[in-house]
Amino acid sequence: MAAYLLKRLLLIIPTLFGIMLINFVIIQFAPGGPIEQVIAELSGTSAGATSSVGGGSGDGLGSGGQAGGLDNAAGDTSSKYRGAQGLDPEFIKELEVQFGFDKPAHERFLLMVYNYLTFNFGTSYFQDHKPILELIQDKLPVSMTLGLCMLLISYFISIPLGIRKAVSDGSRFDVWTSGALVIGYALPGFMVGVFLLVVFAGGSFYQIFPIGKLSSDGAEQLSLISWILDRAWHITLPLFAMIIGAFTTLTFLTKNSFIDEIRKQYVLTARSKGLTENSVLYGHIFRNAMLIIIAGFPGAFVSAFFTGSLLIEVIFSLDGLGLLGFESVIKRDYPVVFATLYIFTLLGLVVHLITDFIYTLVDPRIDFESREV
Repeated sequence: MAAYLLKRLLLIIPTLFGIMLINFVIIQFAPGGPIEQVIAELSGTSAGATSSVGGGSGDGLGSGGQAGGLDNAAGDTSSKYRGAQGLDPEFIKELEVQFGFDKPAHERFLLMVYNYLTFNFGTSYFQDHKPILELIQDKLPVSMTLGLCMLLISYFISIPLGIRKAVSDGSRFDVWTSGALVIGYALPGFMVGVFLLVVFAGGSFYQIFPIGKLSSDGAEQLSLISWILDRAWHITLPLFAMIIGAFTTLTFLTKNSFIDEIRKQYVLTARSKGLTENSVLYGHIFRNAMLIIIAGFPGAFVSAFFTGSLLIEVIFSLDGLGLLGFESVIKRDYPVVFATLYIFTLLGLVVHLITDFIYTLVDPRIDFESREV
């Protein structure tokens, strides 16, 4: 197992490098860029859909002054950027230096990789030039609260429910719960969020739940129980919108995994020895059936903290990592985009590694070293 873990640790480096390289190359062809954002602010127009001639400046961490093949022999650097005609070329050059556009693409990428290896993510382009780690630290409590609550509730409900459905496969309970789960899965989380916002958060009907933050003003003065209740009151709507479709996949996965194990020979042998149904179910079947559940944990973990909460945070105006990533893409704040991509990719790879280790704890018969990585 040690040799396998070492191989996986070493594979993290080229995997991260490849992911960052692919995304960096894609960004080179994306329309718009930080300089266009500044120009649009100066001219009073939106830069969200601004495109540069030949894709010259729509890249991460600047474009190094490349004009996508545009002939710039006259030295008018402003001609590379739509909306910059007539501006002082020296001003445009200063912007290029400020955003790192004065370096070739390969130099910018290698510098980014070197900085990221030391977790030096730099500062944001547009959010008061705050250090990116400080930005993430400020937004993390919101996403952690929603993500952890969603994971805990979904796992603590879906696994017992899946086991119950497997034991009573084909019963009325199984049929009705399956129908409810499918309906919940078919409802998009953002649509549920909009509905809850309109009905229960003062949109058009009732003002029952607050939005925009996770706690009331002065909540730090409350007792522990009051603080927990206050926090639960604030996260009820966004958490419900996030979790309504989260039960289905995990519940059916648990059910099918247990049904598959129940039909195996070792279960019949255990029953023939006179063991109770609970002893067979939780003493023999549970360990083997849970392997596939553990395998899906890394994706659920990363999704709960970032992708799963993006639209929900936008809808309910919660200042978390999902909203930070969304706004960074819209504003072309590429240092924040790449830093969050790097952090969550690294986190996902590490969680996958931990999952393999948990595999061996759940079932010691698994030997990863016997297969190629």
